[in-house]
Amino acid sequence: MSFFRPEIEAMQGYTPGEQPQAGKFIKLNTNENPYPPSPAVPLAIQTAAQTLVRYPDPVGTAFRQRAAEVLGVEPDWILCGNGSDDILTIVTRAFVGPGQSIRLPYPSYILYRTLAQLQGARWQEIPFQPDWSLPAAFTEGTDELKLVFLPNPNSPTGTVLSPEEVLAIAERLPCPLVVDEAYVDFAEQSCIDLVKENEKILVSRTLSKSYALAGLRFGFLVAQPHLIAELIKVKDSYNCDALSLAAATAAIDDQAWLQANVEKVKASRKRLLQGVRRLGFTAPDSQANFVWCVHEKPVKPLYEQLKASRILVRYMNYPDWGEGLRISVGDDGQIDACLSLLETLLK
Repeated sequence: MSFFRPEIEAMQGYTPGEQPQAGKFIKLNTNENPYPPSPAVPLAIQTAAQTLVRYPDPVGTAFRQRAAEVLGVEPDWILCGNGSDDILTIVTRAFVGPGQSIRLPYPSYILYRTLAQLQGARWQEIPFQPDWSLPAAFTEGTDELKLVFLPNPNSPTGTVLSPEEVLAIAERLPCPLVVDEAYVDFAEQSCIDLVKENEKILVSRTLSKSYALAGLRFGFLVAQPHLIAELIKVKDSYNCDALSLAAATAAIDDQAWLQANVEKVKASRKRLLQGVRRLGFTAPDSQANFVWCVHEKPVKPLYEQLKASRILVRYMNYPDWGEGLRISVGDDGQIDACLSLLETLLK
C-alpha cells in the first residue's frame, strides 16, 4: 500500500548537477562562480551569528530596502526566498492548481516541470525556433493556462530575448509571466523595468551565480506590490534564515565587487567560446556564465572522459532536440585545462 499522491509516485524528481564530496575536481557543471564572494559577506555572517537565538525577519526588511535602491523599485515590490527555486515554488503554488497548466520554452530549466507535477498540474513545452526566438504558440491563451516561465538568459543555451520581445509576450498572455533572470548580471539587458509596465510580469533573481553565493541559498522576486502581498501568504513563515539575509544584504550592497566579478567572468566566457568553436563545437553566443556546446561527434563520451580526468561538465540530452555539453565559465586556468583535454580527446 502506498501513502503517496499518485503525482509524487509518477514523477522522477529534479536531479541537480553533481556535487562531489571527496577529491579535487575542476567543477564546470553547475554554473557556480569561480571566485569568492564579496569580503563583506563573511563579515556580515559573523555578525549575524551572534543573534541566532532569535527568529529572522520573516520578510527580510533590510535586504528589501537595499535591493530596492539598487533595482529602482520600492521595498514592497520584493519577495525574499531560499534561493530562486524557492521563489519559483512559491509562485507555482500560488497561481497553479490541480489540473491546470504551466507553459515553458524547450529546452529550458527542467525544474519547471517538477513544480507542475508537485501541484498535480500539467506542463506544456514550446520549442525554441532555430534562431532561439519563440513561436506565436508560446503566447496562445487557454482556460487552463495559469503561469508561464521564461528563463532569460535561457539555460542551457545562454540565449536571450530582448525586453521588447518579453513585453510583447506578456501583453498577449492571459496569465502571469515569470521571467527567470538567474543569469542576468552576465547579460546586456534586464527585464526588471518591465515589472512597472505590466502587472503580469514577475522577475526572479538569485545570488547564486553572479554574487558567488550558491552555497548560501538566496533569491528574490520583483513584482507589483499587490502580487507580493498575496505571495507572502504562500511562503514558509521564515523561509530565509538570519545568516542568509545578512549575507545577501551585504552582497547586494557591494555593487563595485559585483561589476568587477562580472567583467572577469565575461572575459573568460569569451575565451571559452572561442576555444570550443576552434575545436569544432557549435556554440551560440552566451549571455550567461556557461556555454552550450554541440558537436558533430557524440558528446557523452567526451563528458565521461572529462569526468574520468576529474573535470566535471554537464551532459544534457533533450528528446527531439539533441545532446550537448553545458560548460560553466571557470577561471582561466580551469578553462585552459578543460579546453586542452577536449582538444586531446577530439584528435
